[in-house]
Amino acid sequence: MSKKRCTRRFIFYLGLFLALNNFAFAQEKKIEGNYFYIYYPTALNPLEITPKLEFFSSHLLQTGQHSLPEEVLAKVIDALFLEVSDILDIHLYSFKGKIKIFLDFQALNSEFYKLYQGSLKTPSFYVYDTNTIYISVDNLRAGILGHEIAHALINHYFVVPPPMKIQEVLAGYVEYTLNKNSK
Repeated sequence: MSKKRCTRRFIFYLGLFLALNNFAFAQEKKIEGNYFYIYYPTALNPLEITPKLEFFSSHLLQTGQHSLPEEVLAKVIDALFLEVSDILDIHLYSFKGKIKIFLDFQALNSEFYKLYQGSLKTPSFYVYDTNTIYISVDNLRAGILGHEIAHALINHYFVVPPPMKIQEVLAGYVEYTLNKNSK
């Protein structure tokens, strides 16, 4: 094969890769809050996502008025982060993580399978290595998201993260408290 032909083939495959990569990113939008980068499918409107949290906190009163739906979603998740911080009495103001919201549980389970070659048995999960919370819109509740935020806080607060059983007890306490206060 000639050098010129190899170069053309390389450029073709590189272009194809970049086009497919751009297509994949075009399927997802990104919002930046104070504590999280929030990724969600373009098929969803932030106005559809925010009410699912059914969350109110005094931290929301401090954020002021926001006109864009993306700003509202970011501020609600920031307030939830601060609420979880208060519940655990763990405050990490320089924290920055990611939240990936999926269209449905099937898409979330598919992502879990890509990462771990297994089936997901919980409504959401947190990955320490990438500092990312994964959740689907149909399971998006303040208690469930707060549970995962608790895992993120716990894993970044302690020099040596506590055993998973203790983390689950603490994250379960956060979920219980948020659910109790939202009723």
